[in-house]
Amino acid sequence: MAYSKKELFSEREIKVAAIAKALSHPARIKILEVLTSMNICMCGDIVEQLPLSQSTVSQHLKELKNSGLIDGEIEGPKVCYCVNQKALQSAKKLLNEILSKACNC
Repeated sequence: MAYSKKELFSEREIKVAAIAKALSHPARIKILEVLTSMNICMCGDIVEQLPLSQSTVSQHLKELKNSGLIDGEIEGPKVCYCVNQKALQSAKKLLNEILSKACNC
């Protein structure tokens, strides 16, 4: 019977991979920078900061939200996004551990 290859890896390794995937596009990095500088943001505000269509930005927001790096709350007809500080701190710690071991520094 077929099974997911993810079962062969630890929960930590799967989490690091999900974070890396979420950070693997420059638009998502820019979105995190925008959200960090503005503290809280509507999707339309983010779209104004990027050279992408609203639907494309929404897809990138969805990836970031699925990874847990950002949160989104519905406010009327709009969604208000913000950085999940706890998740970012955890991501920073995990990535730091991996990269420190990789470069022996």
